[in-house]
Parts: sequence; structure tokens; C-alpha cells
Amino acid sequence: MPTAAFPPKAALISLATSLPPNVFLQKDVLAAAWEVFGSRLPQFETLSSIFSNTGIIKRHGVKPFDWYLERRGWPERTAAFLEGADALFVDAAEKALASAQLSGNDIDTVVTVCSTGIATPSLEARVAGRLGFRSDISRVPVFGLGCGGGVSGLSIAARLAQARPGTNVLLVAIELCSLALRLDELTKANIVATSLFGDGAAAMILRAGDGGGTQIENSGEHLWPGTLDIMGWNVDPEGFGVIFQRTIPDFVTANFSPAVAQILANMGLTMADIDRFICHPGGARVINALETTLALHQGALDHERQVIADCGNMSAPTVLFVLERARNAGLPPRSLLTALGPGFTASCVTLRHAA
Repeated sequence: MPTAAFPPKAALISLATSLPPNVFLQKDVLAAAWEVFGSRLPQFETLSSIFSNTGIIKRHGVKPFDWYLERRGWPERTAAFLEGADALFVDAAEKALASAQLSGNDIDTVVTVCSTGIATPSLEARVAGRLGFRSDISRVPVFGLGCGGGVSGLSIAARLAQARPGTNVLLVAIELCSLALRLDELTKANIVATSLFGDGAAAMILRAGDGGGTQIENSGEHLWPGTLDIMGWNVDPEGFGVIFQRTIPDFVTANFSPAVAQILANMGLTMADIDRFICHPGGARVINALETTLALHQGALDHERQVIADCGNMSAPTVLFVLERARNAGLPPRSLLTALGPGFTASCVTLRHAA
């Protein structure tokens, strides 16, 4: 009996990113944090060093700087999320469509990854008219992946493209982390979040069968048991409140490399088969930890440091900003995208690139 042919792999057709218009210099955020927290949090003077250790120079937000200096509840945060997310979604998607020489009418499936706001109807439905999506488009909204969402979302989108060769799958990863800034939470976790997070979106178009030179080769994940307290959201009447219960760089140094090695082994690969690691950069200390655990020379994750400096940690789309820079610089034959997110989970995707 003849064996069935393997379905073609999904290929990366286009990739685009988008940032909101309001720019926040890290030095200005620190000065505002002193005003807000300095007199109410005795250990803030010690914690304030976090701002200079992140590697961040500037970040972007969907609201003007002063908006964040007043206490906000769910209604105001949600209104800001819907307005800001709609605009970023459209901008990133239009750029990806233009780069692929497609229109919204050509998209068969849209995967929306977001964990920083609640929208029902979901974001892709809200912007469907503006982008010209067909009435029979398949919609796949994904919530809860956090910082791992860029890589896990790519894995989901690639499998959907591979399942229906020739169709166009649009992935949009969009996070408005700034809207979770809390003036009421006098905790180290909240100060860390205030020092790190910004807003942004990335969009990709994938197609299997007749795509471009970069294929999504394989994917895998690792979920560590007993790690629900590492990262996530608390939900209360004010909105989302960040959970950071453990030191993530230390966890990465101790646990990430064996997990990646096992994921690669499941693909029939080893670390030596990877020409370039493209990582979600949680911050400068996380980047250092990644270089250590992956046995890379210090400074190898150069695009990661550039994205953190220019944009801060935008959660899910951040790794796709890194991929954009690596792609523009020229991808090697095989790259590994990695990200860590709530669960606590490591997500990996291998890319094969033909020059």
C-alpha cells in the first residue's frame, strides 16, 4: 500500500510589527514611579535600581503618559484596551497584508493572541470590516499564553495552515501591557512590571504549499509541574494585577536548557543543529540567563537586547519583533524561536530557511 505524502510545511509569507504612538523614556517612567511609590513603599529606593537594570531605553503605550498616573478601574481599562488594540491590530495586519501583496479578502483563517484585555466579540471580529475579511473567515482567538504567546501562537497558526494547504493564515499577537499598570499595588512584582512592560503588536501571514523561503519546521512545548505561581494575572475590581512569585532569571538558568534539549530531541534534533536562537527577551537579566543556560557567548542575543532597549517587554509579540530583526539581517539555515510564559511553559518553534 503506498504511503501518504507528508503535507507541505507552512511557510512565512510576511511579518510586520506595530507600536502605538506614545513614547515613554525609561528615565521619565522612573521619575514618575518615584512620585507614585516613593513615599508609600519603604523599599522603593532599593527596588528603583530595577529600572536601570532592565536594558530598556524607551517603551510605547496606547495612552498618553499622564493617563497612567491616575487610578483606573475595569471600565476605563477595557475602553482603552478596545480602542488601542483595534488600532494596533489593523496597523500590523495591513502592513503584513501589503508585504504579502494580499488583501483582507484573501485571508482564510485569523489567529489572534492576546492576554492583556478582554474583548467579546473578539478583536478580529471587531476589525473585520476595516480589514475586509470575508464572511466565511475562520476565527481563532487565543487567551492566556502571556509572554509565550508569540511562539505558541505561531505553532497554532502553522498547524492550521498546514492542515489546509494553499490557504492564507493571519496571525496577530497583540498585547497592551501598559494597561495593567497598578498604582494601588505596593509590591515588588508591580514595581518589576512597571519597569518592564510596554505595548505592541506583530502580524504574520503563513501559507503551506506555495509559500516563501522560511518554513515552520516543527514545534514543541514543555510545561513544568507546580509552577503556577511563577507568572500570571490576579483579577480584582481594579483590573489585572501581575504575578511574579519567583525569580525568573534563576529559574531560566536552572531549568530552560534541559527542557529545550528534550523538545529538540522529540524533533530528532540537538542543540548543535540550531544555527541561531531567537528568544523572547523578558529583560536584560533574562537575556543573560538565556545566554548562560544555552551556552551562548555573552552578547549573542543581540537582536533581543535591541528590541528590549527600543520597546521594552511587550509580552507575546516581543519575540516576533526579534524575529523581524533577525529576518532582516538574514536568517541562517535553522533557527529556534523560544519563549517562556504562564503555566510555567517553554514554547519552541524551529524555522528552516533557504537562502
